[in-house]
Amino acid sequence: MTEYGYFLSCEEFTPAELIDQARRAQQAGFTRLAVSDHFRPWNDAQGNSAFVWSVIGALSQAVSLPVTTLVTCPTVRLHPAVTAQAAATSSVLLGGRFALGVGTGEALNEHVHGDAWPSFEVRAEMLEEAVEVMRELFTGEPVSHRGRHYTVDNARLYTVPDQPLPVYVSAFGPKAAELAGRIGDGFVTMTPDADLVGAFREAGGQGKKVVGGVKVCWSSNRETAVDVVHRLWPTELLPGELAQLLPTPAHFEQASRLVTRDMVADAVTCGDDVEQHVETARAYARAGFDEVYVGQIGPDQEAFFDAYRELVLPALNR
Repeated sequence: MTEYGYFLSCEEFTPAELIDQARRAQQAGFTRLAVSDHFRPWNDAQGNSAFVWSVIGALSQAVSLPVTTLVTCPTVRLHPAVTAQAAATSSVLLGGRFALGVGTGEALNEHVHGDAWPSFEVRAEMLEEAVEVMRELFTGEPVSHRGRHYTVDNARLYTVPDQPLPVYVSAFGPKAAELAGRIGDGFVTMTPDADLVGAFREAGGQGKKVVGGVKVCWSSNRETAVDVVHRLWPTELLPGELAQLLPTPAHFEQASRLVTRDMVADAVTCGDDVEQHVETARAYARAGFDEVYVGQIGPDQEAFFDAYRELVLPALNR
């Protein structure tokens, strides 16, 4: 049965707001949490970018829900050995209720050291090697590694979880889905694409979790909700590889001028039509997803959690 969790957007909300949302999510009946990992927001209107590992530490003390990163890039901004230490500590704090979602990343977050941004093929190689390094470190045994992209010299993690830490791999196309099936314990993708899920299953993903996320804007005034989404998250509708290649929030703002208000109204679930919100989440269940994380765009969090507690989640769970 598909589980429904809440998506915490570090790009849009302060750390204190994220912790408050997590508490509200648990009270509303969401059974899991996902959290984004960004060095910068997609645009300046979003206005935040908390360090995700600090947020996860706070979450471990505030709620009892499992937490998954959607997603962390363990290849450029942070070395995989450092990412492995952060993930292992997070898992210990959460009593094993932690999954590490990983992906090949975006230039927006990863080029801040000044490194050249690699092609997808190179980034996929880096991710595969990074996952290999992290899995070795999660054992708590000494690790030395000298690969094409990373060197680890006699490293050991002393704080590690008792159980294996699951690593879910993000993918938006068939090549990446094949990689996810081969090296991941699960698959992360943001659209309810049954064909992509099938490609993951065929590449070794049988019996592994499929995880997705979707943003909505609950509001009693649909037109206001569309305006909020158009201002804060037009980046969700940018085509192709732009999200991976554009290097700064200013570039995303320039590209987002191509996203019209009508495009937002057609693509994003806005307003207070309960059946539309239910159908948006059910589309993922029909496509074979095991976990779906719903995030509320904008400031009207209280109305969202009230509506999902009383109307949307009961309908989904029936």
